[in-house]
Amino acid sequence: GDPLKVKVNKLTSIKTQLPYSYYSLPFCPPKKIVDSAENLGEVLRGDRIENSPYVFKMREPQMCSVLCRITLDAKAAKQFQEKIDDEYRVNMILDNLPLVVPIRRLDQGSPTVYQLGYHVGLKGQYTGSKEEKFFIHNHLAFTVKYHRDPQTDSARIVGFEVKPYSIKHEYEGKWSENTRLTTCDPHTKHTVVNSNTPQEVEANKEIIFTYDVEYQESDVKWASRWDAYLLMSDDQIHWFSIVNSLMIVLFLSGMVAMIMLRTLYRDISKYNELETQEEAQEETGWKLVHGDVFRPPSNSDLLCVYVGTGIQFLGMVLVTMIFAVFGFLSPSNRGGLMTAMLLLWVFMGIFAGYASSRLYKMFKGTEWKKISLKTACLFPGIVFAIFFVLNALIWGQKSSGAVPFGTMFALVVMWFGISVPLVFVGGYIGFKKPAIEDPVKTNKIPRQIPEQAWYMNPIFSILIGGILPFGAVFIELFFILTSIWLNQFYYIFGFLFLVFIILLITCAEITIVLCYFQLCSEDYQWWWRSYLTSGSSALYLFLYATFYFFTKLEITKLVSGMLYFGYMLIASYAFFVLTGTIGFYACFWFTRLIYSSVKID
Repeated sequence: GDPLKVKVNKLTSIKTQLPYSYYSLPFCPPKKIVDSAENLGEVLRGDRIENSPYVFKMREPQMCSVLCRITLDAKAAKQFQEKIDDEYRVNMILDNLPLVVPIRRLDQGSPTVYQLGYHVGLKGQYTGSKEEKFFIHNHLAFTVKYHRDPQTDSARIVGFEVKPYSIKHEYEGKWSENTRLTTCDPHTKHTVVNSNTPQEVEANKEIIFTYDVEYQESDVKWASRWDAYLLMSDDQIHWFSIVNSLMIVLFLSGMVAMIMLRTLYRDISKYNELETQEEAQEETGWKLVHGDVFRPPSNSDLLCVYVGTGIQFLGMVLVTMIFAVFGFLSPSNRGGLMTAMLLLWVFMGIFAGYASSRLYKMFKGTEWKKISLKTACLFPGIVFAIFFVLNALIWGQKSSGAVPFGTMFALVVMWFGISVPLVFVGGYIGFKKPAIEDPVKTNKIPRQIPEQAWYMNPIFSILIGGILPFGAVFIELFFILTSIWLNQFYYIFGFLFLVFIILLITCAEITIVLCYFQLCSEDYQWWWRSYLTSGSSALYLFLYATFYFFTKLEITKLVSGMLYFGYMLIASYAFFVLTGTIGFYACFWFTRLIYSSVKID
């Protein structure tokens, strides 16, 4: 008999990707609409959680409770029709569980699939007519599943399902508070079981909203009530993707090991035995460029900034993943993932400052404050600019997905109040440390780079380098895109963590292999090339996102398309920074290793 609070969340649509708040449509309002407090992640996702007029009492079934009766004017009818046309779904929450519609598969054996939220309505024709009509789901048959505790006889809610129906309600006489409906009457046990006489959405038509509540005892324990939501269709694909990625890794590891052993071991031992000066003059391959390998690159400041940002990103992703694997960020904690990532990004600023100023000092830089400022502002600035434009677009559509001004302000405060000072602290610590020594001396005059073969052309080798890291993650990427854009839960963080580790190894190895070939052909400009080699996988990521857009999504609106590509651009940019940094550090370690083991006269 305890009252249960049913809350309403945003209306969502896979077709437009623009969320709206529930009361933006003229549904039945409660006496006073109260907003639930949302965390930062929820606001950024466009969740707007409000109270609703539905009154449930625990374990007391209801039949045909009338919610309210509304008469649509032309504007309201048009709003409903637009939302039905765009396939909007209503999301509700009971005891932190989202509302689902169970969809039975046609074949008997397979499990029931759950769709998040019910459709506002549907389009259809009457038999014999061509004209498309819009019908609204105005009768909801809720099922609340509970798990009973045998000792205390108290119960906990473990499931919240609904079957929506569209029915044109009828009643006799004038409408008053206690009019009995003839189409749905608890006294005569006459309930709604189908949508054979649906309720049209047209101007000046009245709609009566009704609902049933039934309670079912369930064997599902409270602790595992989320399992139905997170049932992943098939684990096979994920294992396949991991095996596929591991093959790439093994192949590359083999190549790296061969290079290390065969070439370096032989080269170095032969090289150190050279006695006479004449023999030493006929140097070959990578040893020829020892005097130029550690010459600072052009635009070295920018490289420092990007490497610092990459470290910040790597730290954020690693810590988020570890938290997620241990189950701290389950989907039941709405917005938890977004909030965690933002906070971690901000606090990882100290590592960004440290990494960029260490590298900067090695390049004989002196103005550490300038480099710290650039590191603190470049990447977040670009992302914030794109985000701001996208937000303006969403705001123009009057969608609840637009981040309110207060939250924008909070983000800016987090950036300039926490992140920037921490980058400066890191920069100061990094600059105070002694500079990293080069293993070999750099010549005064840069040597000429000989004519390169076509396959050693920078652009060609950079583009080749990106294919393998992308290949290692691309199957998992499909699931992540599906969970973001098709409104499904993504919860296989264990797989994701494995794939991420594989990605790190692949990026490092492909860069080392290509860097070695480059040095062997006497081209010593490896700094930027190593960053771009693995970073180019972000280009493939963006191309794949484009392919996904045209094959899997049914987005027709211009604004929604711009949103998709804007967010994918931000994601690809972040991926570029992350993979590029890994490649750069792998190469940095590799060159220092091979040149420090050689005696140079």
